[in-house]
Amino acid sequence: MNDSELPRTQGGRRLVAKFDQRLSELIAAHYPDERHRPGYAKLAAQIRETTGGAISATYLWELATGKKRNVTLEQLDVLAEFFGVPPEYFFDDAAAERITSELRLATALRDAQVRNLALRADGLSPEVLNALLMMVNEARRIQHLPDIDAPAGQETDSGPYQ
Repeated sequence: MNDSELPRTQGGRRLVAKFDQRLSELIAAHYPDERHRPGYAKLAAQIRETTGGAISATYLWELATGKKRNVTLEQLDVLAEFFGVPPEYFFDDAAAERITSELRLATALRDAQVRNLALRADGLSPEVLNALLMMVNEARRIQHLPDIDAPAGQETDSGPYQ
């Protein structure tokens, strides 16, 4: 999707149309367990301690909920530094898609059983890996979980990982 295809927001600004969604996704990826996710005051304090940049809890909440969209370059830099993403993540669809895929992987790998499964699969032939992926996809379908697309270009000698 290019800039001219982005939906216009209340103020008609395409550049920040998805800023709140992407910030919320970063918070969720950084703190996947909602029960242990910090509130905006604690998150603002962590951002300040980690980056040295200041952003208030109220302003952070306003940005994450879309109440405010006038993020400064300094605040954008602070948020990007804290969450470990390039600033273009917030505005560029291609960069956001790539980084979101990486964040999903990092979140999945936090689970010890997922890591164990991945480590045990290392070294298996492409045919066996594809068979395992078919089983995992079927298990996800049975449990009514959404499909997970393999990152673009990730294929084996015997076909795509899907």
